[in-house]
Amino acid sequence: MKLTACLTTFLATIALGTGAYAVKADDLAKIKENKSITIGIDLGQAPFGMVDGQMKQVGSDVAAAELLAKDLGVELKVVSVSPANRIPYLMTNKVNAVIASFSITDERKKTVDFSAPYAVIQAAVSTTGGLKVTSLKDIEGKEVAVTRGSTNDQIITKAVTDEGLKDVTIVRYDDNATATNAVVSGQQSVYVVAPSLLAPVNAANPSKQVEPQLTLKTFPLGIGLRKNQDAFKAYLDKWVADNLANGKLREIYKTYHNVDLPEDMTNIN
Repeated sequence: MKLTACLTTFLATIALGTGAYAVKADDLAKIKENKSITIGIDLGQAPFGMVDGQMKQVGSDVAAAELLAKDLGVELKVVSVSPANRIPYLMTNKVNAVIASFSITDERKKTVDFSAPYAVIQAAVSTTGGLKVTSLKDIEGKEVAVTRGSTNDQIITKAVTDEGLKDVTIVRYDDNATATNAVVSGQQSVYVVAPSLLAPVNAANPSKQVEPQLTLKTFPLGIGLRKNQDAFKAYLDKWVADNLANGKLREIYKTYHNVDLPEDMTNIN
């Protein structure tokens, strides 16, 4: 019995070492058996995820999910998620994985697992009306819009406490679209958001530009999955590595964000 178990483990290790994606059964086996994968994507987070004028789901995360499903040889089913429900949707088995500008943080890793980084996102203090911000002290006395549960929410909340900022009111919205609309409509003049999300916003609102002022942090983005899915995680890690190396994930990111991914995707601050 021990010999059989050891042989099985050895063969699985050999399969990974030779570049095959065949590994022990868990969610990966279920996905292949069902011939479909359900992925949570934030479709209100352009250019990562959005719905175009023809009502087609597009964006860099959508394209990455389509590539993943194609490489798995299965049908892609998309479930719309928001920053606040990405983890609950994973934990309640509503999705197999989340590809939704999902920043890899130590706090989130207590609850879910992540693949190796496939993309990046920045958190920056952005403003309207010509307001200049060169340090966080410049937002004292202001209302600051964020998307609830996002890394932007977490980083500015921590910064307000750590820096001892006075009279800063953080206004949390349930999704990126609502937060953006609030800023564009003048409810808040300070917005902590990824600069890459602002291009379509500014194109649609030329008289109300939202301008990045102060970059707070660059975050690696990972594919979120439930814990203890060792085979699925191994597959995703290798899939990310392969598609960064062959340029497919880099091309997707450049197409939608008009900037290149960092050359070294393993060392992101």
